[in-house]
Amino acid sequence: MANAWKKDKSSKLLSPAILFLLFTTTLILLFFFLFLTSRPSNPKPALLTLKPHLLFAAISPFDCINSPQAHPVIANLVEGVPYPFLYSLADLGVLPEKPHKNIVRMLKGKPFRKPDISITIQEVLGKMRSTEGRDGLVVDVGANVGMASFAATVMEFQVLAFEPVFENLQRICDGIYFNQVGKLVTVFEAVASDRLGNITFHKLVGRLDNNAVSATGAKMAFKSNEEIALEIRSIPLDEFFPETEPVLLLKIDVQGWEYHVLKGASKLLSRKGKEAPYIIYEEDEWLLQASNSSSKEIRNFLHSVGYHHCTQHGIDAHCIKKDWHKSLASALAVQRNNVTPTLFLQLVDSRHLLIFYLKGEQSD
Repeated sequence: MANAWKKDKSSKLLSPAILFLLFTTTLILLFFFLFLTSRPSNPKPALLTLKPHLLFAAISPFDCINSPQAHPVIANLVEGVPYPFLYSLADLGVLPEKPHKNIVRMLKGKPFRKPDISITIQEVLGKMRSTEGRDGLVVDVGANVGMASFAATVMEFQVLAFEPVFENLQRICDGIYFNQVGKLVTVFEAVASDRLGNITFHKLVGRLDNNAVSATGAKMAFKSNEEIALEIRSIPLDEFFPETEPVLLLKIDVQGWEYHVLKGASKLLSRKGKEAPYIIYEEDEWLLQASNSSSKEIRNFLHSVGYHHCTQHGIDAHCIKKDWHKSLASALAVQRNNVTPTLFLQLVDSRHLLIFYLKGEQSD
């Protein structure tokens, strides 16, 4: 009789209603657990606060995923930079008779030669981070194959890159994959300028680093190369940045179109003090004149938006606001001339070491 009572009690505890309630409760708890564990503890936005703003911009980012893969792919690590990165060559030279110098270096078991702009970018951003402790966006106008962009992204800076040449864009996509920086780089197939619309752009066959808006500028150094005119999207940089978006550095290398890029960023450049970006732009008087501008016109414009301090670094100009980052300006006042200040101080007392360094810089 006692056993019969236990059997009856057990059947009541496991009734269909109870089983259904337990089952649904378990599913709810399991779903809640999976939801919590799938969320990162410190989620990082793909591109600061820019994504919502870009939805209203007149141009969409370049789609690396669906872009045709360029081939062959020749990529390598860059030598002698504090934060190493890889990039992919767009110009291979004339194969097999006269390959690109970096291909020759690879065959000798050497990394790619360090680009001057990569050293400069990492030096400037390193000083910003160490003296100011600030982070923000790096804007690379005339990105080529990404030698400035990747120098910044491997330091964990967010980058907006503008490049109008499709073959170069493919190589930027290579570098995004090789350096695993897809969440740090947004690329645009466009010419940054002072007006919104389309613009005629001149691509030089065989020299993908010498393309320009000006046909004269594109062929200035390579008169025998074939030139192809293309219609490319043109957009001012001011279309991209809300006032709350911090922009640390603006790098421009566009074969003489620098004045128009700067004019299209007048709101960004009018920010006060340290909120205005550090500017690095190529200042080649011949190329500027080919685009109907001049270094004087650029300096006058920069002065009008508050940039009163510009210094020459080879063919590049570095400009900051007069009251901006005084410690940074002081730290960068000594120019490398291909030798870092630290290394120069170490070598000044040793003639033998100085000669050794110069030989090392000139090797292939």
